[in-house]
Amino acid sequence: MDMAEEIRAEMVANVWKVVATAGDTVTEGDTLVILESMKMEIPVVAESDGVLQQLVVNEGDVVQDGDLIAVIA
Repeated sequence: MDMAEEIRAEMVANVWKVVATAGDTVTEGDTLVILESMKMEIPVVAESDGVLQQLVVNEGDVVQDGDLIAVIA
């Protein structure tokens, strides 16, 4: 069994839009959420195929570098 993959923020940003929902089947490259930082939109994408087990951010949240965004298993 593969280990769950944690998707983490790579910068301080606002969660602008949540695209995926827990329980969704995702493939590598699918956009999960869109962050906004310094007027730039930064898509956060799935890095592997699987099922989105957990999405721990909501629109309007502020994430810090290293914060957990999602878990794919």
